[in-house]
Amino acid sequence: MISAGQLKAARALLGIDQKELAQLSGLSLPTIQRMESSEGVVRGNVDSLMKLLEALDRVGVIIIRPGDVSDGNAGRGVRLKSP
Repeated sequence: MISAGQLKAARALLGIDQKELAQLSGLSLPTIQRMESSEGVVRGNVDSLMKLLEALDRVGVIIIRPGDVSDGNAGRGVRLKSP
């Protein structure tokens, strides 16, 4: 899944605020705020998490999961898809 830090980093890479992410994902602003205030892994119902992940994928964000290797390093992160 995605951590609160990854969610914030993804927004920063995209240059969008919580309200815009809510609109992109079809979720409410309070839901996005609650997800970002989670400790560690974002908590929410499966439908909301899937909407969030699908929206991030649609706008070009790759979620790097724990143990995934990115540029020789393993660990959580986010990056933009290559154009």
